[in-house]
Amino acid sequence: MTEQQQAIDKALQTKAPNDVVLAFLYNTDKSLVTNAAELLVAEDATYSSLNFENPELKQIEPWCGTSKGREVYVYTFSNVGSYWNIDDFQITDILSENETVAVFGQFTYTSVHAKRTFTSPFSIKAKVENGLITYFQFMEDTYASAASFRVSGEWIIQQDADSSKNFSVSEHS
Repeated sequence: MTEQQQAIDKALQTKAPNDVVLAFLYNTDKSLVTNAAELLVAEDATYSSLNFENPELKQIEPWCGTSKGREVYVYTFSNVGSYWNIDDFQITDILSENETVAVFGQFTYTSVHAKRTFTSPFSIKAKVENGLITYFQFMEDTYASAASFRVSGEWIIQQDADSSKNFSVSEHS
């Protein structure tokens, strides 16, 4: 039996929030996530990725924002595995209190087409009720993840009233 299946079996047996969230995370590979979502995610679960709603970011990373339904979890994690090669994913801490679980760690991804690699911290806030994930909020370095798709272009940045302090960021910055 694989480690991924062992994690699911443990979560189904204990229904403990931290076991359920860990089992889901261990099974987010695009070949495993459908089964994990069917077993560990409530049918009407909420998923909030990177922000609550940002139409511009949604064009870059279509799963961004807040959505409802088990299928959103499958869509999101399948796309992550299609847009990036997952070079490393490490959970460093997991804390739980009652139905709330917090997970912290870091990952390194390389964009499939632009070939840009980045490392980001991540945090997750999840809620588990009756052995099923009902809420999942995923946060990462959104600037780095979106920039991993950049192939050209420049932004002129103004942070100060004095426009002489403006600067540019580009793919070569």
